[in-house]
Amino acid sequence: MRTPRLKLATACLVGGGVLAALGFAGTGSAAAQTNADPGAGVAVVVEVTGLLDPVMAELVENTLSDAADAGARLLVFRVDSNRSVVSDERVAELAEAIAGSPVPVAVWVGPNGASLEGKVAQLFATADAVGIAPGTKLGDLGSPLLALAEYPVAWANQELIRDQRLGWRQLISEGVIACDRFTLDDLGDRYAEAGIPFDPETVRVPPEVEQCVAPLIGDFLVDLDNLGFESNLVEVDGQPRLEPITQVQFRGLSLAHQLFHTVASPPVAYLMLSIGMGLMLFEFFTAGIGVAGVVGALLFILAGYGLSVLPHNTWALVLLAASMVAFGIDIQTSVPRFWTGVGMVMFAAGTWWLYDGVSMSWIPMVVMTGAVAVAMFSGMPSMVRTRFSTPTIGREWMIGELGEVVEDVSPDGVVRIRDALWRARANRATPVTAGDQVRVVEIDGLWLEVEPIEGAARDYREPRR
Repeated sequence: MRTPRLKLATACLVGGGVLAALGFAGTGSAAAQTNADPGAGVAVVVEVTGLLDPVMAELVENTLSDAADAGARLLVFRVDSNRSVVSDERVAELAEAIAGSPVPVAVWVGPNGASLEGKVAQLFATADAVGIAPGTKLGDLGSPLLALAEYPVAWANQELIRDQRLGWRQLISEGVIACDRFTLDDLGDRYAEAGIPFDPETVRVPPEVEQCVAPLIGDFLVDLDNLGFESNLVEVDGQPRLEPITQVQFRGLSLAHQLFHTVASPPVAYLMLSIGMGLMLFEFFTAGIGVAGVVGALLFILAGYGLSVLPHNTWALVLLAASMVAFGIDIQTSVPRFWTGVGMVMFAAGTWWLYDGVSMSWIPMVVMTGAVAVAMFSGMPSMVRTRFSTPTIGREWMIGELGEVVEDVSPDGVVRIRDALWRARANRATPVTAGDQVRVVEIDGLWLEVEPIEGAARDYREPRR
């Protein structure tokens, strides 16, 4: 912010009038364009949040190109990102595109609590101007990308934030972020230009440190007159207001791209992977193919995309898959035993070491590990006992029972015995189709061996039951 626009002083005078007039609190650009002058050009605002993944990198690249083709006056990136998962070459390519953009590029780190760190910070350092919101952080740049050494950066004291992250007050006090100062005379000149009465005795100038930040992106935009954004100080109902003249357009990811960007976040990819594998394991012990299996497969595929983007440890991924196999061994006995404990250890270890270099909050890890423990020690065994009863004990009465085929038994399928569904195999590979009547001739674990009432294959050495 290089030219004092006196925006925050005006905002203090009118009790937040700037923010109300601009309407930039996330409602879109319509309010900003109400009194805009088409001849004042267009400013494009783009949101870059989360990891800088291939989807977000493509958005940055396409926006730079589209803004130049459309003749935009200004391009502003609203950034809240602390890590890149694309290659250094890709980051350098984007940084060169920003540095060489024919449209002035500005970056606003916000809203409150946002951060700009790592290689993403190096990328946007090549912009023409950088602004921050209260409560934001900047730094931990890491080793410099050689391809960017020849470009000027938008902040000073870059070495100061090379290996540390500073809060917004430190960024200003250390001179990392440019901070303009103004006096009451400057403010009076601005009021005079707009033809608004000015009484210096009633004016309270905000503290200097607050004059250097922009609480909302609207405050940042009206301070970019040196980059082509035009605004007017006008009087509305006897009070001064900053009114934008330049039109503002907001751009973002399409729904499909937003989905893939969301999937490529560490907690979402982990949750989708865990839930997907759990649902497919559940489906394995149910009769037929149902919604659980389809949803589980879809989540598994989406998680696969996310993990292909995120840096991860393959051995930890193998542990997570192996834990489901271990759970399955005990689930088929409907009693959690040794292999359930082994599965929990493998699942917890795979969860903890799944990602390599990207952080994930402990909340999804603890919640999902707890949910898996409850499901495997109680939920799944209870489901198996309820749906398929116990493995063999107490089911001898079923031998000789008649039932109806629900799904073709050829050689495996599902039958209904006394209004309960059971997995079944065809005795001596005699296939039966849906609707046929069958007789139970043997019990093998959780499976029933059945034969058709008429025409069943028979071993001449054994009498029929």
